[in-house]
Amino acid sequence: MVIELVTVAGFCAFLFYFGLSAFGLVGADEPRYAQIAREMLERRDLVTPTLYGEPWLEKPPLYYWRAMEEYWFLGVSDWAARLPSATAATFMIAVIYFFLRRFRPGAQLNGALMTAASAGVIGLARGAGTDMMLAAAFAAGMLLWFAWYVSNRKLWLLLFYFFMAMGMLAKGPVAPLLAGLVIVTFTLVERDARLLARTLWLPGILLFLAVSLPWYVAVQLRNPQFVREFLLQHNLGRFATNMYHHRQPFWYFVPVLLLGAMPWTALVIAGWAETIKDWRFLARPSESGLGEPDAREMVLPRFLLIWTLVILVFFSISASKLPGYVLPAIPPCTILAACWVSKREGLGWPVVISQAAFSGVLLALALLYPNFLVHGRRVPTEARWLAIGIGLVVFMATFSVLARKGAAALRLVVLTPVIVGLAFLLRTGAPAIDNALSARPVARAITQMEARPIDVAVFKASREVEYGLAFYRNHPIARYERGEIPAGDHLVVVPGAYADDLAERVQPKRASHLGSFTPQRLEFFWVSTPPPMPMEHH
Repeated sequence: MVIELVTVAGFCAFLFYFGLSAFGLVGADEPRYAQIAREMLERRDLVTPTLYGEPWLEKPPLYYWRAMEEYWFLGVSDWAARLPSATAATFMIAVIYFFLRRFRPGAQLNGALMTAASAGVIGLARGAGTDMMLAAAFAAGMLLWFAWYVSNRKLWLLLFYFFMAMGMLAKGPVAPLLAGLVIVTFTLVERDARLLARTLWLPGILLFLAVSLPWYVAVQLRNPQFVREFLLQHNLGRFATNMYHHRQPFWYFVPVLLLGAMPWTALVIAGWAETIKDWRFLARPSESGLGEPDAREMVLPRFLLIWTLVILVFFSISASKLPGYVLPAIPPCTILAACWVSKREGLGWPVVISQAAFSGVLLALALLYPNFLVHGRRVPTEARWLAIGIGLVVFMATFSVLARKGAAALRLVVLTPVIVGLAFLLRTGAPAIDNALSARPVARAITQMEARPIDVAVFKASREVEYGLAFYRNHPIARYERGEIPAGDHLVVVPGAYADDLAERVQPKRASHLGSFTPQRLEFFWVSTPPPMPMEHH
């Protein structure tokens, strides 16, 4: 057990923490969430999230609280802003390991490592955001609920309610709602009406309310608009309408989940297929003839499949779709895959070939990604062929080893390209990622140009640039399109395609070109009032 725990801890340390600040905060959400936590810490306020001094009520406070802790101990940085997600992912992997060690002995190491080394978990464990906080709390809660279902130990049911409260504080009512849907569906499938009644346990419900309700009451009392903005607009409105322009086809989350489970996708599909095939042979506890705890353990694959399908269907119905929504469905997939692997020595030719292909493709994509960011579709031919060649080598090596050694070699042969690919991205590819996607180098370039603090504005620039500059400069960034034009002299960041538009917009002021940031096609202009014309003397 000690060796297994050291192995799991070592992989979590590398996959979730190594090079955590190799590139700056990316997208609009990462710098925005990081800045909100900074402002809450500066104001010593645990109740109202604020952005640039104004209430920002889109999300509950769990991420902000955790980021405030990291800032308090480590100082404000992009690395500290990402630590809450990394620690949440680490906790989730620990729960999976100990759950499987108890209920599926022999599958615990595969289950922990396969979950930790899946593309979706790695990506979101290294981001400053709320998705991993929800996924970790939800996974812990659902596994503890199943532990209670098997053992009847009330402690597990009490902890289930505690982690549902954590999910409520991480991302809102979606956590208990999804849990309820999974449990109700499982109850219907098992034809056990008493199970739902037994789950609704008063001490657990009281614990859930005691943990989650105080913040909701406090924030509503301070901000009367909270219910409208948070519940109606950012929960119900986001689910029922496309108000945030995230529309995708109904089937969108199926490929997203399969990609998020890479490189274990072949094993996940095999686990799904076997569970569906054996569905009618997985007897209900009352029909199995075994002791009740042993009989209930038998239905774990069915529970994991129901968990996955409920999340897929729920978010597929949503009018607004983002990749991170499906993260809570990855742990049941990888756990099911680990259970499938633990029962066999050979993997079968379809799985061996598919697994080898996924490993080769994943490493090839990791090698190509920085080149794609730098060159776009015009990736140099040599780089393209090199990535393809290495991917083919990985495919052949993985295929050869798995065909000869089977499941015994699975961890070593599949985890190796994952480690190599991530190390390449964090060491060799990080500068390209930083320059192409983060506002950190843009902020650095501005700092190098200023002899004294200056006002900065953006014109036609993306939200990613605006929020990123605001975090790295710790100051709101004015946006011309909102009429926020500084009265005095200031610097403007504008995409090169709109440089001429800026010159017209600032008249009668003068826009002087200061420089460029080529990787993101941004231009820097100094907007100033021209000196008055000299008076003629007669």
